Amino acid sequence: MGVRLRTTLTATVAVAVALCLASFALFLALDSSLAASTRQVAAQDARAKAGSVAAPPDAGVTYRDKPLKYGSKGDGEGYGDGMPKMREGKVVVQEVIETSEGPVTVTGTASTAPARAAMTTLKQVLLPGVPALLALVALFTWLSVGRVLRPVSAIRAKLADITAHDLHERVPQPGTRDEIAALARTVNATLDRLRGAVDAHRQFVADAAHELRSPMAVLRTRLELAAPEDKQLAADALDDVERLQSLTADLLLLARLDAREPQRTTIVDLAQLVAEEATRRRPRPHVRVRLDLTPDLIVDGSPDRLRRLVANLVDNAVRHATTTVDVTLTTHAGQAALDVTDDGPGIPPHHHTTVFDRFTRLDHARTRDTGGSGLGLPIARDIAQAHDGTLRVVATATGARLRAVLPLLSDPAHT
Repeated sequence: MGVRLRTTLTATVAVAVALCLASFALFLALDSSLAASTRQVAAQDARAKAGSVAAPPDAGVTYRDKPLKYGSKGDGEGYGDGMPKMREGKVVVQEVIETSEGPVTVTGTASTAPARAAMTTLKQVLLPGVPALLALVALFTWLSVGRVLRPVSAIRAKLADITAHDLHERVPQPGTRDEIAALARTVNATLDRLRGAVDAHRQFVADAAHELRSPMAVLRTRLELAAPEDKQLAADALDDVERLQSLTADLLLLARLDAREPQRTTIVDLAQLVAEEATRRRPRPHVRVRLDLTPDLIVDGSPDRLRRLVANLVDNAVRHATTTVDVTLTTHAGQAALDVTDDGPGIPPHHHTTVFDRFTRLDHARTRDTGGSGLGLPIARDIAQAHDGTLRVVATATGARLRAVLPLLSDPAHT
């Protein structure tokens, strides 16, 4: 349960216990007070009657009051001391006076109807009143706690929207001087430090990749101009240089994607782009690439980066395929769905997420000849996300299938 619900329940239960105890005490106090008042009225009635039957003083008659006799067993039965005699709807008090002619018993009565009416009225007030009061307390607590926690909800929602790509945004900071405002200030200060660290990291990667490009180009040129007797050694070194150049280009592209640099977009015929990129020459010519493309799927995006996305997916599939790679382009829920499937060993379910981590390679892809740098799929995913799309692994019985989903252009008629 959330803080709001827990606070509401706690406050309501506490008030309910307090009201129950107070109501019980009120019932006891009122019952005792009404019983005492009724007994007093009955005793006064008995004394008044005793005065009317007493002989006048000049008749030589003397009398004295005896202690009141009380009872509690019902109509006309024996009674013990300490309680008034109770008849149906009445309190009965007896008083014995002494006269010259002997003792005379005088009975005084008082109706219990007023007391019962008062108790009934109290019940009629408390029985609906206590639940109504509890409902009011719960509603007031719910609204009050919600109002107090509203800034916290706004901070949480904004913080959930902030990712590594939009660290320039900040959580709303209330104008109060309470703990919530202090929390917002602390979160914003933490975001400032985080943004500084991420920017420094991105700048370092971009600078390092940029600075490596020139020495690599010079080294490649020198190796290509090597003496004839060193051609074999130079060829092996050229392979290493090519891998380094590819890695440098990948790092530079990742830095640009992380920095969310504005990209030039245009109208792209996705089927044509996929066909051109998927059928280019591959390093494993024995692997066949089959196409099944739905035409006239138009998207708004960067042609170069979309080509890179397709190339990375197809290269990854060819690298792991046994004989065949299937490239399928269809529409799915109003979006373009690009599926690249190979008949290789597949991707274990526990790696469906980790394959998109940078520099992650599965065990069967760690050899020098067939293993990539571990940046192809992360780059493809970042390109898909930069186009408001997604890239994920789709579970299959055999092989591996990666699906990129891109939003179609809503109105391609102007093309």
